[in-house]
Order: sequence, then C-alpha cells, then structure tokens
Amino acid sequence: MHKSAYMNMDKHVDIFKALSDNTRLRIMRLLIHAGRELCVCEITDSLQESHYNVSRQLKELKIAGLVREQKAGRWVLYSILKAKDKFQKFILHAVENIPEDIFITDLQRLKIRLSLRKDGKCVIGLKSKEWGK
Repeated sequence: MHKSAYMNMDKHVDIFKALSDNTRLRIMRLLIHAGRELCVCEITDSLQESHYNVSRQLKELKIAGLVREQKAGRWVLYSILKAKDKFQKFILHAVENIPEDIFITDLQRLKIRLSLRKDGKCVIGLKSKEWGK
C-alpha cells in the first residue's frame, strides 16, 4: 500500500479509536440528540461525570475530527462537526442509531439541563444551585 493510503487509513482508525470509549459515545449521542452547541458544563451535568473527564474526552473527539469547539465568553461550546465525507456520515448515523434506551437517562438529564438556559444560552455553570434542585 502507498504511504499516503496508510495516512488516509490513520484518519479512519482515529475515528474508530475515538468512538471506542463509553463516555465519548455518550457525549456524541448527546451532541447528536441536541442538534446544537452544548456547553461543557451541560455535558458534564447530563452525564454526571467529572469536568476533567468530560473535557479530556471532548479533546479526543476534537482530535478525531468529530466535534468542534467554540469559545463564547467564559463558556466553551461543543457541537458535531459536519461530516466531510460518506464515511463520517455513516459513522454519525451509526452512533445516532444505537438504541436510545441505552442513553435514556443521559438524554433526560440533558433535557432538564437545557431548560435552565436563558434565551437559548447556557448561563449556569457547574455545581450550580439551580442544577442541584
């Protein structure tokens, strides 16, 4: 195989590696389900994972080219990166079609967490009194 073909293969392997982690799959499912940017604190609260772990997993997904990061003031927002090719479309479709019952608790917490937004924007950080209720 030609060297450039191996390099191209590496991109695909990186995507599979990124999706081989339970937390990263859960994050991807949240982002796909939300259909919009989510703040790190919204993802953290929805998954009930540590901020450190969620941030680390988001970094891996970003490196693999699956999510994009955008800073908005003090907030860091993540969303699904638009698929660049047929392969990525199939991958996103596969993640989206993992049975929803596996993610139901995460999705329910996300719905509650998103209800705390003001004017469609995240305004409540981690460990807030509002989320504690």
